[in-house]
Amino acid sequence: MRKAALGLAGLALVLGLGAALRDGLDRWVDRTVLPPLTAELSQEVLDREGRLMRAYTVADGRWRLGAGASDVDPLYIAMLTAYEDRRFRDHPGIDARAMLRAALSAAKAGHVVSGGSTLTMQAARLLEESGTGRWAGKIRQARVALALERRLSKDEVLRLYLDRAPFGGNLEGVRAATLAWFGKEPRRLTPAEAALLVALPQSPEARRPDRDPAAARAARDRVLLRAVRAGVLDAEAAEAAMRSPVPTRRRAFPAHAPHLADRLKGKDPSAQTIRTSLDLGLQTRLETLATRAARDGGDRLSAAILVADHRTGEVLASVGSAGYLSMRRGGAVDMTRAVRSPGSTLKPLIYGLAFARGLAHPETLIEDRPTVFAGGYAPTNFDGAWRGTIRVRQALQLSLNIPAVALTEAVGPARLLAHLRRAGASPRLPGGEPGLAVALGGVGLSLEDLVRLYGALGRGGREMPLSYTSAVPSQGREVLPEGAAWQVGHILSGIAPPPAAPRIRLAYKTGTSYGHRDAWAIGYDGHHVIGVWLGRPDGTPVPGAFGGDLAAPILFEAFGRLKPRTDPLPPPPASVLLGPDLPAPLRRFGADGGPEADAPQLSFPRDGTEIEAEGLLVLKVRDGTPPFTWLAGGAPVATGERRRETVIDAPGPGFLSLSVIDAEGRAARAEVFLR
Repeated sequence: MRKAALGLAGLALVLGLGAALRDGLDRWVDRTVLPPLTAELSQEVLDREGRLMRAYTVADGRWRLGAGASDVDPLYIAMLTAYEDRRFRDHPGIDARAMLRAALSAAKAGHVVSGGSTLTMQAARLLEESGTGRWAGKIRQARVALALERRLSKDEVLRLYLDRAPFGGNLEGVRAATLAWFGKEPRRLTPAEAALLVALPQSPEARRPDRDPAAARAARDRVLLRAVRAGVLDAEAAEAAMRSPVPTRRRAFPAHAPHLADRLKGKDPSAQTIRTSLDLGLQTRLETLATRAARDGGDRLSAAILVADHRTGEVLASVGSAGYLSMRRGGAVDMTRAVRSPGSTLKPLIYGLAFARGLAHPETLIEDRPTVFAGGYAPTNFDGAWRGTIRVRQALQLSLNIPAVALTEAVGPARLLAHLRRAGASPRLPGGEPGLAVALGGVGLSLEDLVRLYGALGRGGREMPLSYTSAVPSQGREVLPEGAAWQVGHILSGIAPPPAAPRIRLAYKTGTSYGHRDAWAIGYDGHHVIGVWLGRPDGTPVPGAFGGDLAAPILFEAFGRLKPRTDPLPPPPASVLLGPDLPAPLRRFGADGGPEADAPQLSFPRDGTEIEAEGLLVLKVRDGTPPFTWLAGGAPVATGERRRETVIDAPGPGFLSLSVIDAEGRAARAEVFLR
C-alpha cells in the first residue's frame, strides 16, 4: 500500500509539473510580441479583367507582389509541403518529430544533416529577417511560429511564406518569382517550374538560374525526386521535367501603358491596386504598332494612340509614346496629353456648327477661291490650288482651307472654342482673342482633347467624358445637335481609306500642323473612337510628314487590331433635312449679301439668351414675308407658317440653334440656352 501511495504521489507530481510546464509554455507563447504581419507590397496597375499591366518595386527596391494559396498552382503547394514540411497541416507551428530526427542526425554525424524547421518557422524567420544558425534564433523562431499558429489560419501562415520567400536578387514572393523567371502568373506551372520555385528559397543567390544554371538545375531535380517519393508526382512526369531547361535570364516585369500608370499612381500613391478600363491585349498590340510606326517613320519620331468606347467614354488603350525608355525618341513624354497644333482636325466641328446654325447644309454650294478675310488674313489651300464653286460636303472631304475659314468667320471663332470646351477639351491660345487662324490649327490641343471631340461626334453630338476606370454611361452636354453630328459623320465616312489600308468604313479626318510638326488621324465607327498622333516630342519638323500619309494608315490598322470588323454608323435622325431641294438660304453660302431693311428678325428668343422651356418653346419673328420656315438645330420644325408666332416642342436642356426663313429666302438666326 505504501509503495502504491508513493507511486501515485510521484505520478501526481509528474502530472503537476507537466501541467505547470504546459501552462508556462502557453503563457510564454501568448506573451509573444509578433513582428508586423503585413509587408509593403508592390503597387499594381491592372487592366479591366484584373490582369497585371504594370508593377512598382517597394521602397527598398524589391519586387514583392502578393499571392495567396488560391493564386498559386496546387502542384507547387503540394511540392513545397512535401519537400519542406510534410505535416504542415497537422502540427501547431513546430514539428517535434522532425526536430528530434534532425537532432539525432546531427548528433550521429557531428554536423547538421537536415533541418527541422517548419514552413511556419520559416515564415517567422522571414518576418523578422533573422538568421538560422544560432540556437537563440531557432528558439525565437519556434516561439513566433507557435504564436502565429494560434492567431492565424494555416492558409494565412502559408501566405506569409508565399509573399516573403526569397527567390534571388531583389525578388521576394512566389508571384514576383514566376513573373521574373517564367514571364507568367503562378496559377499554372509545369512540374519543372514548380520544383525550381521550391528549391530557390533554400539558397536564393547560390542557385540563381541566371548566374549558376547548373546549381539551379541540380536543386530542382532533387525536389522532383522528393516529389516522386512523396507521391506528389509520378516518375514519368518527373523524368520529363528533369529534361526541361532552367531559365537563364530574368524577364522584365510588365510595364504596359507606363505613362498612364505613372499618372494614376501619382493621383493615389497609397492604393495597393489600381484597376483601369484598359484592355491588356489591345494595349500590347497597339504598343507594338506604335513602335513599328515610329521606327518606319524615321529617326527621333514618336507615336501616340488613344482608343475609347464612345458609348461610355472608357479608354481601352493609351499609348503615350513609341518607347517609354527611348531617350532618342523622347519616350518619357506622354504625347496623349502634350499640347500641339491640331492642323485640320477641327474642321468637322466648324462644319457641324454651320449645319446646326442653319448657315450651311452638306449640299450647299460654297466658294473656294482666293479670299482676304478680316484683318488681312489670306490663307491658302494645302496644295496651293483652288476648286472654285464646290459643295460643302466636298469641301470638308477635301479639307479645303478657304471654305473652313469662311464658315468659321460666320460661326465665330469664340463660339468654336466654346463648343470645344463643351466637348471637354482644353484649348490653349497663343495669346489674345481667338482669330480665324484657329480653324487651321492656330490653337493648342492634345490627343485626349481630339478624341473627346470625335467621340462626341460619334455619340450623336453629346459630350464624351474620358474615363480611365470603369465608367457609367452619361448623357453629357450637347456639343452639336444630333442631326448636325450625323451630317458631319456621314460626310467623313465618305472619305476613301488610305492606299493599302483595310476597306473598312470609318468617319475619319486627318490633319497636318504648320511646318509638318504633327501628323494626326482621328476616326470613329458606331462604337469606338481612335486617335493617332505622330511627330517629334521636341516639336521639330518632320520633313514630308502628312496626316493622310503617315497617321491615317496607322488609324485603320489600329481599328483592325481592335476588332475584326467595324460597327456601322447610325442611320440619319428624323430631323435631318435630306434630298436636293434646299431652302433658298441653304443653296449657296453667303449669297444673301447681308441683311435687308425688312428682312425677318427673331424677336423671341433673342441670340445668346437663357430661357426656361418646359415642354414647349414659343418662337416669334418680326418683319420678313410669310410664310415662314423654322429650323431648330438645323432641322425643319415648322413650315408654311403664316403667323409670326409659333410653338414647337422644346428639346432637352442645353444649347439650341434657331433659324427662321421667310418666303423670299431671307433668314435670321439665334443661339439660346434652354434650362
